[in-house]
Amino acid sequence: MDWKSKKVRAILESALAEDKAANDVTTALTIDPKMRASGTILAKQSCVVSGLGCIPVFLEIFAKMNSAPLGRFEVVSHPEIFDGVKVKAGQPLAVIRYKAAAILSCERVILNLMQRMCGIATLTNEFVTAVKGTKTQVLDTRKTIPGLRMLDKYAVSCGGGVNHRLDLQDGILIKNNHISLGGGLPTVLEKALKGRKTGQVVQVEVRSQQELEQAIAGGAESILLDNMTPAEVKKAVKQIRATLPRVPIEASGSMNLKTVRDYALAGVDFISVGALTHSATAVDLSMRITADVL
Repeated sequence: MDWKSKKVRAILESALAEDKAANDVTTALTIDPKMRASGTILAKQSCVVSGLGCIPVFLEIFAKMNSAPLGRFEVVSHPEIFDGVKVKAGQPLAVIRYKAAAILSCERVILNLMQRMCGIATLTNEFVTAVKGTKTQVLDTRKTIPGLRMLDKYAVSCGGGVNHRLDLQDGILIKNNHISLGGGLPTVLEKALKGRKTGQVVQVEVRSQQELEQAIAGGAESILLDNMTPAEVKKAVKQIRATLPRVPIEASGSMNLKTVRDYALAGVDFISVGALTHSATAVDLSMRITADVL
């Protein structure tokens, strides 16, 4: 993750602007601007870490918003603590040493973002662990918070998941609405195969035996089995492999931790899980701020 890229900086700037961090009246009225402090971010529950790189960038942006020099600061973590690592409840994730007022004003946006990212990474890791020992990889989807997709998908990768399409330009996926509006699966598949650019793989979502047969006959280059039972998926995988042995096969549809392994054992290459980003519970983090003793 390039935390200093224009796209990521824009997300972080928006978060600080939304909270009016540069106009923190409580801190301005109560804290000596010359005071320095240490802010320790603590995990209040076991989790997978994600988002540590946002901290220094938030501080840099905050200084710019205040038209002030950044000055001396540091963000330090234990060498064994980095994005993608599992930590236990009570472990410190990072220590911020900077101006007390700046830490206080940025505290909430830092925690909000990291809590969400750690939550996504942790849930993803649970799904990845559930399919361990199989050949199946866990994919994310485009079911992300608008404006936060880059960070949501990075958090998925921290949890051991694999990023699917970043956006609608990133790949061809024919879904049920394309099929119903475009004249049926054979028609839209033919159009996609003829019109796609070099290197673009045409994936087709199928929901029935008829659509599966049409996708195979039409030469689909990747097949997504949607809302089928593990038994139905196993049967479909066998049918696909008999004709298109090298075509990637994906399963999706209301995946949960109780059933995901059954789908993996059915022989699919990938399982896409929208819940990784649309239903992950934020991890409970806190920040303990203490004045630095000179």
